[in-house]
Amino acid sequence: MEDPKDHITIVEAEPQGGYSKSRGLHLRKVLSRSHSEVESGYDDNFDAPRAGDHHKKQIYHGWPLFLLAYQSAGVIYGDIGTSPLYVFSSTFLHGPPNYLDLVGALSLIIWTLILIVCIKYVLIVLNADNEGQGGTFAMYSLLTRYANISTMSDPGKENMIRIERHLTSDLKPATKNLRNMMERNKTLRRLLSFVAIFGVSLIISDGVITPAQSVLGAIQGLEVVKPDISQGTIIGITCAILVFLFAIQPLGVARIGGAFAPIIMIWLFLNAAFGIFNLVKHDHSVLKAFNPYHAGLYFVRNKTEAWRSLGGILLSFTGVEALFADLGAFSKRSVCFSWSEAAYISVDPEAYSNPFFKAAPPGTFWPSLIISILAAIVASQALITSTFQLLFQVVNMSYFPPISMKHTSRTHHTQVYIPMANWLLMIGTIVVTAAFKNTTKLGNAYGVCVILDTIITTTLVSLVALIVWRIKWYFVAPLWLIFATFEGLYLSSALTKVPDGAWFTLVMAFCIAGIFCTWRYGKEAQWLVERKGQLLRLSKLVQSDEMGALHLSDVYGGGELTKTKGLGVFFDKSGGEFVPVVYEEFLRKFEAQPECQVFLHLRALTIPNVPAEDRFDITKTGLPNCYRMVIRYGYDDSPVIPQLGLVVYDEVRKYIIHDGAAQQNPATTTCMDLPVSSSTSSAEKENKTFTQPSTPTTFGSISSPSFQTTATRLAALDNAYKTQVLFIVGKLQLRHNEASKYNIIKRTLLLAFLWMRESTMEKVTSMKVSMDKLVECGFIREI
Repeated sequence: MEDPKDHITIVEAEPQGGYSKSRGLHLRKVLSRSHSEVESGYDDNFDAPRAGDHHKKQIYHGWPLFLLAYQSAGVIYGDIGTSPLYVFSSTFLHGPPNYLDLVGALSLIIWTLILIVCIKYVLIVLNADNEGQGGTFAMYSLLTRYANISTMSDPGKENMIRIERHLTSDLKPATKNLRNMMERNKTLRRLLSFVAIFGVSLIISDGVITPAQSVLGAIQGLEVVKPDISQGTIIGITCAILVFLFAIQPLGVARIGGAFAPIIMIWLFLNAAFGIFNLVKHDHSVLKAFNPYHAGLYFVRNKTEAWRSLGGILLSFTGVEALFADLGAFSKRSVCFSWSEAAYISVDPEAYSNPFFKAAPPGTFWPSLIISILAAIVASQALITSTFQLLFQVVNMSYFPPISMKHTSRTHHTQVYIPMANWLLMIGTIVVTAAFKNTTKLGNAYGVCVILDTIITTTLVSLVALIVWRIKWYFVAPLWLIFATFEGLYLSSALTKVPDGAWFTLVMAFCIAGIFCTWRYGKEAQWLVERKGQLLRLSKLVQSDEMGALHLSDVYGGGELTKTKGLGVFFDKSGGEFVPVVYEEFLRKFEAQPECQVFLHLRALTIPNVPAEDRFDITKTGLPNCYRMVIRYGYDDSPVIPQLGLVVYDEVRKYIIHDGAAQQNPATTTCMDLPVSSSTSSAEKENKTFTQPSTPTTFGSISSPSFQTTATRLAALDNAYKTQVLFIVGKLQLRHNEASKYNIIKRTLLLAFLWMRESTMEKVTSMKVSMDKLVECGFIREI
């Protein structure tokens, strides 16, 4: 499939604040520059997004900030915090450790947490968010804003993409060469997008394993007081808790986080108390593990076995990937957890298999068990929330079919609940729990995804540092080398567990990534054919004769257009300056058009509600009684309602009146006139003026609407509305091109995409307008 971006020359705009606000990236914008004509009465900037249309990072202060921090504690602290339940049992697989090995392993845990979590993630990675969104895909999206590396974009969302590409003159030679190489190499661009989406797939795989690992690790504590408890009982209790965990997800992150936060605080308190108790009573000498010298001795003494144990030690920082995906805060609690247990294990080496519960002071076992179970549920919540957040990004970037999403907060705009993902995760975790049966086997399946994701994060954040932050390469390269080498050691050890269970999560991650890439490949093929069929100007479709009658252009047969009674509202998927495809197909099929018509584009924003004064933009086109309209709406708004016809009629009527007033006083018209925009405040209307041309203009051979009087336009609109209102929506059916049958891989991908596309919800069923006023106009395209 040919990539149009390979034929686009990047054109840098004038500098604004150190970076370029636009570039010749979008195909529609490049094409539009090749034509000097524009529609009469149509404002070129009509469809330009407002500042509030782009998603922006929310910044909190005071009480809202405190409340969010409190809720965050209940969502993301638990994953790393529950590592004491299984890290030592997964590290020492061949029996109880001796004292020196215990201290050496503990030293590795401490310094791993300091380097990877405290320094890399907290100090560096958390700053690489994309307007508040975290994860590997968010970093990739951030890079696409500063470099022309996106493979292709949805024509309907191109105007919503905010580009902040730094001027070439502002970049150092090494960074400039790197960016140029990334932009010009198609293979490298696709590889980078796959790496980012694979990182998302790894975290989603974690979302299947983590709940099973955490809850099962807590329930295994029953073996301490009841050694003869059956494995089936443990599995059954674990599955019941998992069902409960997923059943409460519709409550939303805010409510769940608020309820879980006290549990984590109690959990942290118990770990600190147990740590002090064991350090005082048993052995405080394990504190020398803070000296990295003991980590080195551990490798010198055990060599290959020490390297193999890294696959278990890496479980001490599982959850760090959720830290960035959830964009929360981090506590150094894991350090305290680990060395408090080690103090007890140094006296009783047999305790390594269940260290947390055996380290509990006398009389505190049952409270500890209850709190550990609750904390394990919290640990599971971190990855579940990450899965929702990442799927939210993936769907918005067209790597997955549109699915039902429910925003669970009016205050925090990106907190979402995804029903389909929730129930699939529940089924997956229950199957995994029943299949692996204990935390040691689950640990084998667990670690590879974690360390692979951290390596991907290291690479992407290094690119962000070079291209976005413009940090000199000789500062970035050494840090990348240090972290990549350190994490590479962990990865090499974790890969030895592939035959023992790690294959499962890798296969699952590749399958998920395959689904994402298949959908994206199909969407790019669809966008390509949509672009090829788009008409830039109405005069390419409709022309008028000497008597003023409208005809199709000669290319489409030249037939005269019959005027039908009523107001026709054509849903314009793409928006912007192109002729809506549904309008083109309607005219070609029926050689008729409504006496009054509106091209309606719906623009979804990532806020709960759009104020009434900001909701509508309207302008006229070169056709008589034809208008373009944009409706902005938030996730709690319903733009397609039974009264939509009345809403369109009222807003268009207001526009005609304002535009008529502008024609009466062409020298000084307010910015509300062309186009009308309810977002303009009274103060702005008084201070901003535009100069109008002294004579009417024409577009092609279509008479300009400026020849129509305001009374004529109002009468036409009123008569059309009183007769009937029809909503015309397009139905695109895609078929694979016969030429693709010779390419088996391409054919398979396209067939899979078409199957997924046909399985998604029909557009018409989600509309709340009266079905007897809805017309579906179908058309076929080959990909």
